[in-house]
Amino acid sequence: MNPSTGVDLDIGEVVTRSGIPASTLRYYEERNLITSTGRRGQRRMFAPSVLRQLALIGMGRAAGFSLDEIGRMFTPDGDPHLDRAMLAAKADELDRTIARLTTLSESLRHAADCSAPTHMQCPTFQQLLEAALADPARPQPHRIGRALPV
Repeated sequence: MNPSTGVDLDIGEVVTRSGIPASTLRYYEERNLITSTGRRGQRRMFAPSVLRQLALIGMGRAAGFSLDEIGRMFTPDGDPHLDRAMLAAKADELDRTIARLTTLSESLRHAADCSAPTHMQCPTFQQLLEAALADPARPQPHRIGRALPV
């Protein structure tokens, strides 16, 4: 409900409030993630709750959920229905990604700031390379040479 008028929002107002392009809103409607309440002329109309749905879709996308997974986060009437186990698993996955990226960032910073004559003479850099080789999720070997110049 539009707070000032008490009516549904047309697609232009949803675009303005959410920052999501109309084409994306139409795509989300095709995927049954959101539902319009009807039309006023040629313009789709949406219940005010669509803004909450769009916020949840945005959070889900930012967290790396697929649109199919996000679709399962809503009841048929559009209310959020969050699977706590799925959320916890995604949070664990994000924690692992953050840890890997933090290590990579620290490695790059060390390589950039290292005062050893060459990186291959730096014991810390050698340890970083050994750790990268031991990590099954490590970048491909050809990427290591480009990411960490020697």
